[in-house]
Amino acid sequence: MTSTMTRTTMEEEVAARSGAMRTIRRGLSLSPGLRRGLPGTIALALVATAGKVIIPIVIQQVLDSGVTEEGVDMSFVARMIVIAMIAVLVTAGATGWMHLRLAKVSETALSGLRIRAFRHIHDLSMLHQASEQRGALVARVTSDVDQISRFMQWAGMMIIVNAGQALMAIVVMMVYSVPLGLTVVAAIPLITFTVKWFQKRLEKAFLIVREKVGRMLATLAEVVVGAPVIRAYGIEDRVRGKLGDAIEDHRAAAVRAGGLSATFSGVGEVLSAIVIAAVMVVGTILAVNGTETVGTVVAFLFLVQLFIQPIQTFGEAVNEAQTAVAGWRRVLDVLDIAPDVSDPGRDGVDLPHEPLGVEFSGVGFRYPKAGETAKEATGTVAMRNVTVTIAPTTRVAVVGETGSGKTTFAKLLTRLMDPSDGSVRLGGVDISSVRFRSLRDRVVMVPQEGVLFRGTIADNVLMGRPEASPHELIETFERLGLDDWLGELAAGLDTQVGERGSSLSVGERQLVTLVRAAIADPELLVLDEATSAVDPSTEVRISRALNELTEGRTVVTIAHRMSTAEAADRVLVFDNAALIQDGTHDELVAEGGAYGRLHASWERGTSAVLD
Repeated sequence: MTSTMTRTTMEEEVAARSGAMRTIRRGLSLSPGLRRGLPGTIALALVATAGKVIIPIVIQQVLDSGVTEEGVDMSFVARMIVIAMIAVLVTAGATGWMHLRLAKVSETALSGLRIRAFRHIHDLSMLHQASEQRGALVARVTSDVDQISRFMQWAGMMIIVNAGQALMAIVVMMVYSVPLGLTVVAAIPLITFTVKWFQKRLEKAFLIVREKVGRMLATLAEVVVGAPVIRAYGIEDRVRGKLGDAIEDHRAAAVRAGGLSATFSGVGEVLSAIVIAAVMVVGTILAVNGTETVGTVVAFLFLVQLFIQPIQTFGEAVNEAQTAVAGWRRVLDVLDIAPDVSDPGRDGVDLPHEPLGVEFSGVGFRYPKAGETAKEATGTVAMRNVTVTIAPTTRVAVVGETGSGKTTFAKLLTRLMDPSDGSVRLGGVDISSVRFRSLRDRVVMVPQEGVLFRGTIADNVLMGRPEASPHELIETFERLGLDDWLGELAAGLDTQVGERGSSLSVGERQLVTLVRAAIADPELLVLDEATSAVDPSTEVRISRALNELTEGRTVVTIAHRMSTAEAADRVLVFDNAALIQDGTHDELVAEGGAYGRLHASWERGTSAVLD
């Protein structure tokens, strides 16, 4: 049984070590700038290391050859001092150049990794993004890459320098004195065993720390973004408790990892003392017997320090290495997620520049479980066997109760998700074969919530078409009848919207998103109708802007108000993930069924309000 446990432990160690090396190799393959810059940096590190070894040699020469029975040979000592000063200057220059080069190379290369990870997160499906905590995804691009940067600029090179320094010190020791050299070499197995034992445990400890950091940031992001709701419902204590638990989990994990690191450093100090003591005892015996000179023994003490010093700092370097490997692994985990919705790129086609018709053929959708693609999905059914054709320039309202499938319909129509079954065609082209650039240019979705980004109104509108001129911006506001509203703002187009549009009201944010959609000039417009109440004047402006915006386009509106359905050319009614009714408002009211009940309920509610 003991042998089985030992074999299992060894297998785990080999797997962990190979996993860490595989992670580093993959990380380097994704950051070619690091690979190109490493040879020159390592060469500088070797020069810096060699300079340190020269000092003990100079000391040995001064003691054994510069000091004789006749006195001190000052000319010889002066030459040795000059050599030592040159070595120090070369070492200092090489070290400084090495760190400067490494900082430039690593930051340039890792900024590329950051951009790649960020773009990949944006390429992931809405389903995956919804299943991940936003703060955890942000941590992958920010703090995890920062850990890699710190490792590359300090600990990574420190490991290389220390390894070279220890190896060079051992070689010089063996050249000077085989007995003293073997005394130091005899301690290597114990040192190696200790380092491996701690390394395995530190890797696990710091991986947990990185996971806790991601969860803490995710919780913090929710608390900051949801501050108004938290205050409105008076749940500050509950939220603070949740955030406190996340912070405490991170603190406990960091303390455990720090305690293990401190223990490693302490053990390194003990090992250093043991080796130095052994060299002192053996060196004294050899010097007394006349086997070794005093200069050799003194030089050996300096060489032992060069050998031991890496061990004393190795613990901290290993900590950084384990943290970096854990961070690299988390970044790679994101990059390894295959996007459910992929851009066909050069193999794709462009949509025609004309009002687009829509065709759903036997479309079904299931939410995928962990590890499943859209085609393999076995989760909850959100749409089943929907077949419908929408002619170009038709205004369609999609209605149904919450969870009926209408939002899924909109996401499949704009290819924010791919169907599990069937196909979606726009303008006669299968949507999965359309290039993303063409799809986003010709099809625009205006979400229920007016999402704005920090900057001016002009900055946010230009996201619809960045190349638009200031004149086109003003013209678009005028065409939608919003120039009077724009004129009411003190700074006009230069009005700052604040974070997530917080400087504007809900209705004003909706106005900006409508202008953004208008300047994009899409062939197909998908509207998720806002449910938020706005003041009467803003509602009039929104209605006027919508009428102008939808003119001459194919429009699909996820309707939350029955008045929108009444004004549409056609109404699609969803219930229980299926399309159950299709027709004009008058036809469906006469038909009764689900739409008739919804409309009657809405009329009763309206009458009650009017009374």
